[in-house]
Amino acid sequence: MTPMPATREPMPPATAPPKPTRDAALAACLFAIDPIGLGGIVLRSRIGPARDAFMAQLRALLPATTPIRRLPAHITDDRLLGGLDLALTLRSGSRIAATGLLAEVDGGIVIIPMAERLDRALVGRLAATLDRGVVSVARDGVMTERGARFGVIALDEGIGDDEATPEALCDRLAFKLDESMLNDHFVWPTARAIAQARARLGRVTAPEATAVALGQTAAALGIASLRAPILALRAARAAAALAARSAISEADAILAARLILAPRATTLPAPDQQPDPSPEPRQAEPDPPPEARQTPPDEPQPDDSGPDPTAQELADRVLDATRTALPLDLLAALALLGNPPRALGVTAGKSSIAPGGSRGRPAGVRPGRPGGGAHLALIDTLRVAAPLQPLRRRERAGSDAGPRILVRAEDFRIKHFIAPVRAVAIFTVDASGSSALNRLGEAKGAIQLLLADCYIRRDQVALIAFRNRGAEILLPPTGALARARRSLAALPGGGATPLALGIDAARDMALAERRRGARPLIVILTDGGANIGRDGKPGREAAARDARAAAQSCALAGLASLVIDTAPRRNPFAAELARLMAGRYLPLPFANAAALSTAVRAEAA
Repeated sequence: MTPMPATREPMPPATAPPKPTRDAALAACLFAIDPIGLGGIVLRSRIGPARDAFMAQLRALLPATTPIRRLPAHITDDRLLGGLDLALTLRSGSRIAATGLLAEVDGGIVIIPMAERLDRALVGRLAATLDRGVVSVARDGVMTERGARFGVIALDEGIGDDEATPEALCDRLAFKLDESMLNDHFVWPTARAIAQARARLGRVTAPEATAVALGQTAAALGIASLRAPILALRAARAAAALAARSAISEADAILAARLILAPRATTLPAPDQQPDPSPEPRQAEPDPPPEARQTPPDEPQPDDSGPDPTAQELADRVLDATRTALPLDLLAALALLGNPPRALGVTAGKSSIAPGGSRGRPAGVRPGRPGGGAHLALIDTLRVAAPLQPLRRRERAGSDAGPRILVRAEDFRIKHFIAPVRAVAIFTVDASGSSALNRLGEAKGAIQLLLADCYIRRDQVALIAFRNRGAEILLPPTGALARARRSLAALPGGGATPLALGIDAARDMALAERRRGARPLIVILTDGGANIGRDGKPGREAAARDARAAAQSCALAGLASLVIDTAPRRNPFAAELARLMAGRYLPLPFANAAALSTAVRAEAA
């Protein structure tokens, strides 16, 4: 029999290379037409020629007089919102308010570099200002408001899903662009064309059917925020103005849904319900008598008109067009999950924060005296003392000439810092006996799972193995995945169990890391079969006594600990060690790498 010739199946659309799109350029044009109404752009891209070219084209579309400011990473509240002008206050002897950055950029653009690392408090102030459009400034003891309406360009340089622009800011910005969308397959309009569209924007009308269609599309895509359809309607109005139309058309609504609603989708649209192929015929009902059809005049007439068929048809077409515009990776993820993804916790990708100290990120000032590691905040000290200079000079009237600026102890302000606390998980693994290979394999997998997000969490892991007559540090505290893999490549097993020496080695490492400012966690993987004491001599009773003493020394040092019982059945001695260490006991006779890493993360949180 002659074999059938091999046929080549076409490549599915999901694996086809993405085609160049004009969405990024179109989003930039719409933003240039209505920067304040659309909120802004989140651009997830690394520094490079593509991003620089996009930013240059966007600046060229804006009026030459548009104020543009970059937001410093560690900007103070006085500089952001407005506060006391120290130089003029010292010169005049009375409070003189200074204009903040947000008020200076009223009607312009704020560029936020490294938006994925914005402080939570700063995000809250930006979000509140975007909502209100004003900032409150104290002047002569009275709170006044100044206009602060601006658009935002958030430059997101994060790596992975754990580093992203905060959702509270993304929700208020219309467009979410990716580095892959930046290309030169677009003929940019001139600044004059954008200016003409900006002048026509106020005269563009939005039919009710368009608002209904965008709202239904957002609901079908699982978008919970009401800001998304509002921003989509504003984008559709800007698109109509760019096309010199007096009203929003279907093409404008589809473009707005593709640019704004599709990137925010959290679920796949439900498939259209097919009609029943064999519906049962309904029997005709007799008409009611005339007196039954009368409605009292004080009651509202029932509305049996139902939804506007024109709005429903438009909503279906917009939804169909948006479904085809969903990104391929998002489409595949949503189809795989089948359910809308849950939001990540607020602690995802974040390290613990330690307040105080003399190192770390500046976090304001507080009253206090310099010394003992505390640094004087000179400018803030002078800011507090400045309004009191006239009074203090009058108090010194008649005395000898003194300093021009009178500063007292109660005026001192010292700098306040917060620094991320480095967490160190110290795995202390029982490498003895016939089950050592399984236990060590699980420890290797757990360490590599924990190291996968060490770049984001700034955490570290270490590995100590104890067997025969001693304990050996196989992996010092590190966050380097390549180094950990090399150290874990060859790990011997078998022999006796010096459990006390393993606990002592973990305690010494934990104390050393705590002195360096880290937050250590001792993780002991053992089946509880200690048979070698601290002196290196065999004997189960002496080995158990030394292990209890080592566990108590960890508790006295206040070290966090986790004892993982790897015996086939629960070992009471392992549970006793956890109690003596004031730690947690976790029996995992059939543990795997994922279970271990999950347990360690939960304990270290």
